[in-house]
Amino acid sequence: MSEEATTRQLVVFSLGDEEYALPIADVHEIIRYTEPRSVASSVDWVRGVISLRGKIVPVYDLASRLGCSPGEDVAEQKIVIVEAAAQLAGVVVDDVAEVITVDSDQLERVPSADEAAIDAIVKLDDRLIVLLSPDGLFGVGAEIAV
Repeated sequence: MSEEATTRQLVVFSLGDEEYALPIADVHEIIRYTEPRSVASSVDWVRGVISLRGKIVPVYDLASRLGCSPGEDVAEQKIVIVEAAAQLAGVVVDDVAEVITVDSDQLERVPSADEAAIDAIVKLDDRLIVLLSPDGLFGVGAEIAV
């Protein structure tokens, strides 16, 4: 097995006091927070849309989507542009911390395996980082309505 197959690079970010990560291969870029243009939606975690180099990109409130509390410093928030179900989407996070490389033995399956939004838990020293699945969060079956 090649080394590439046993390690993964992850973008680690915070939501409130919790740490989450997305696979770096799914992250297109990280931009400063700008207020999205509101759009009518039946989903309460849709913040709106932004124009990113001429493309309309939906922006989602990741804290609301995951049912957790966001941080209080809105000025430090970022929008992480990810690819989910072959489309770009932006997710609002409190701050982007780092890019890490983890071995497959540092990943543990989620106890509630029916949760499509969570890929695994990363065990890194005394930290537990929730590895999210963009397709599970916003892809097919995630009931995106913009």
